[in-house]
Amino acid sequence: MVRFVRVLAVLLLTLLPGLTAPAVAEPAPLPWTGSWETAPSGTAAALPGAAVRNVVHLSVGGTAVRVRLSNRLGTRPLRLGAVTVALRRASGPDAVPGTLRTAAFHGAPEATVPPGADTVTDPVPLPVPAGADLLVTVYTPDDSGPATYHRTALQTSYLARPGAGRAADESGTAYTATTSRWYYVTGVDVRGFAAGSVVAFGDSLTDGNGSTPDTNRRWPDRLARRLLGHRIGVLNAGIAGNRLLRDGTGPSALARLDADALDRAGVRALVVFEGINDIKGTPAAHDTDAFADAYRTLVARAHARGIRVVGVTLTPYGGYPAWTAAGEDVRQRVNGFIRTGGAFDAVADADAAVRDPADPRRIRAAYDPGDHLHFNDAGMAAVADTVHRALTRRPHVTVPVSPTAPHPATPPRSAGR
Repeated sequence: MVRFVRVLAVLLLTLLPGLTAPAVAEPAPLPWTGSWETAPSGTAAALPGAAVRNVVHLSVGGTAVRVRLSNRLGTRPLRLGAVTVALRRASGPDAVPGTLRTAAFHGAPEATVPPGADTVTDPVPLPVPAGADLLVTVYTPDDSGPATYHRTALQTSYLARPGAGRAADESGTAYTATTSRWYYVTGVDVRGFAAGSVVAFGDSLTDGNGSTPDTNRRWPDRLARRLLGHRIGVLNAGIAGNRLLRDGTGPSALARLDADALDRAGVRALVVFEGINDIKGTPAAHDTDAFADAYRTLVARAHARGIRVVGVTLTPYGGYPAWTAAGEDVRQRVNGFIRTGGAFDAVADADAAVRDPADPRRIRAAYDPGDHLHFNDAGMAAVADTVHRALTRRPHVTVPVSPTAPHPATPPRSAGR
């Protein structure tokens, strides 16, 4: 076991460069590393006068935090009347006594964020352990227009509708309403001894659709637990409905790459699992050269920042209403490029990991939540294992691939069978 851990550490250091620093005469300031992320996916009606107590699950810990807040999709200036952070107590909106801190913005307790922009709080001294739930409470006193949010949180957060002063409450008594969205908050960085972060970049399969809400069983959460011993954070930049080649739910992958991935703190590796919505969407994408060009562009932009890239093969969706034989042919050809095109530093063959051996156009029944597209908790674990293996291999060596599944002559059985 000791030898395995040592080998694993060596391979992680190879694929994720820069995780160690040379000895220096004076101790360098502890770096910032992304510990949690969500990507803006749209807007909802503003909640003037309310305090939203967002519950977020950290990956790595540290001695201080800073919070990223967004008005990226808003159309009017966003006034932040108060922002606080605290460790969560148990499973509700209560803060652990003594941990609630007020965040400042260049020393001021309030901030106004222009439309189309993000902001970051000043550092907040608060020791946070790895795997902790953090309460990020945002009080918006005014109607600032459409609120930038992440729709598919799969996490219960809380509202105090008469929110003036409630952001500073340790007690959650005033937080009588719930929401399944994250409002305004898009990231938490930690200062400490973390070795860097990995960004999971994708669509609903990465966002977590199909996994059990309030349990943190999305595949990036599972990956975070596997990498915890190496002090590597995992950031989830998945957006349900997102597309690689064009805007869908949220901007296209190419359009949002910098803001949701490359610009995040301490990023060492990017895991790209995106493209199925282009194949099954309207209009459907059929040009595999366009996929190849997009993937190469993503990789080139990441490499320019010194960030390694893992490509994930597109998983089956046979039985889903939008499945077609033509779309399956495109998926197979795109996967052929991901596996053998040489664009990526490593390949995670999620297709091989989750497909049904008896019908490779479909995912295994044990991984299917019932819609024949997404993954249940077991399927999420299988994807996490596959990505973890790819991250622990040397660069420029792809994961061994099982033979490509045959192209179907007839559509798979309907969802109802």
